[in-house]
Amino acid sequence: MLRSILLATCALWAPVAGAQTLTIGNAAVVTTIDPHYHNLGPNNALGMQVFDRLVDRDGAARPYASLAESYRALSDTLWEFRLRRGVTWHDGKPFTADDVVFTFGRAPDVPNSPGGFGGFLRAIARTEVVDSHTLRIHTHQPHPLLPLDLASVSIIARHAAEGAATEEYNGGRAGIGTGPYRLGAWRSGDRVELVRNEAYWGEKEPWARVNVRFLLNDGARTAALLAGDVDLIEQIPTSDLARLRRDPKLVVTDIPSVRTVFLSPDYSRPGASPLVTDNAGVPLPKNPFLDVRVRRALSLAINREALVERVMEGAAKATGQWLPRGAFGYNPEVRPAPFDPEAARTLLAEAGFPEGFRLTLATPNDRWPNDSRLSQAVAQMWTRIGVRTQVDAMPFAAFVPKRSRQEHAMQLGAWGSSSGEGSNYLLAIVSTYDRQKLTGASNMTRHSDPRFDALLARGAATMDDAAREAVWREAVALYAEQMPMIQLVQYVNTWAHRRGLRHEPRMDERTIAMGIRPTP
Repeated sequence: MLRSILLATCALWAPVAGAQTLTIGNAAVVTTIDPHYHNLGPNNALGMQVFDRLVDRDGAARPYASLAESYRALSDTLWEFRLRRGVTWHDGKPFTADDVVFTFGRAPDVPNSPGGFGGFLRAIARTEVVDSHTLRIHTHQPHPLLPLDLASVSIIARHAAEGAATEEYNGGRAGIGTGPYRLGAWRSGDRVELVRNEAYWGEKEPWARVNVRFLLNDGARTAALLAGDVDLIEQIPTSDLARLRRDPKLVVTDIPSVRTVFLSPDYSRPGASPLVTDNAGVPLPKNPFLDVRVRRALSLAINREALVERVMEGAAKATGQWLPRGAFGYNPEVRPAPFDPEAARTLLAEAGFPEGFRLTLATPNDRWPNDSRLSQAVAQMWTRIGVRTQVDAMPFAAFVPKRSRQEHAMQLGAWGSSSGEGSNYLLAIVSTYDRQKLTGASNMTRHSDPRFDALLARGAATMDDAAREAVWREAVALYAEQMPMIQLVQYVNTWAHRRGLRHEPRMDERTIAMGIRPTP
């Protein structure tokens, strides 16, 4: 049921002389206002507009100082952050180092989080407040990634958020930031309304109001743009790309994405699963995905170039790793697995499945571009080698709780390494799920391999950039050999907007009002 939560700041919605309103068509919903509850693209995009971070990233994933005016390593395990003075929270109270300390204590331990942010703070041993605007961070070991990690952690206000649960962010009391926009209203499942922060410390925004509408249906999103109901849409349906590029009233922007699409087998059950059976429908006594030969067979059965051409209509690239060419940690020696169904059948026979088996592939049908279409295409390819695959497509809102409870035997996944650096996917998706070590926060299939854990620990502690990149490339090579997840494609991010606007596309696919400007 549609739930409408109007926030106290609605009083700010008085008419503004000459005010401009920007309306954005989002392809997915914002599920919470709490910036630490769920590490999810739409939530993070909203968070960038309402909250700030010590360090931020531009559209090419390059870090720059934000609430931290400057930062430097005093030693291999000690960093100093000098905080920006004169910054106030949306309620007018001053921002200080104490708010950062409070944030670092709260972010790793949000109750019932389906995928949180603790991994980005795992290296911190303790924080030391030198004065109200100087903070020193001690790490357990050398950790050159600390500034990049902190670019993922939104800073919250102690006075507004202490003791607050996620519901109180959604209700407005705790959702106080220092960002360029403040919350006007959140209508769950429908839209978020933002109001310009007139006291923002940075560049003043041209938009007095920003409406972010949730238009999950591809056709509805395109129709809203063509009708003038929205100014910009994200995730252009691939079937509409050519038409929108030809429209003289519109502009299309795109950029290679840091989001990769993959298939995740379930590793949580060594034994039977009701969603993986023999051809008579009897659950297999042992989880077949624990055998690397089965995973390789499933990968060889996939024609990735066909996925790119026929499903994605060119708006993606076939891949065997999790970052695009040129990113820090991309391994040029690793190619997408070839399409070889005969070799796939041979491997299945070697693994003890000469007649194949049956499985159910779970997928959202409203979250990522062509998510359910990709799953349907893969299911047909697997069925041709004897792995008869049924697709269970569902709204993302239903997909996530089941994913969190390990109820999918095989699932479609996608992950955007917003840091633009090789460790992000390793930390969140591949590493062993460990609440104490703060690793594997989004590892919903419970994959665990100490070799990947060791590579992450080694790379994260390597201060020399070239040596660290060599570790990430080693991890990519091991990943291609073991195929813990089966990579499919790397997206190309696309947007379309009316003429009269200028838009900065982002590799992390986030759509933010700060990247949209009226043309002079």
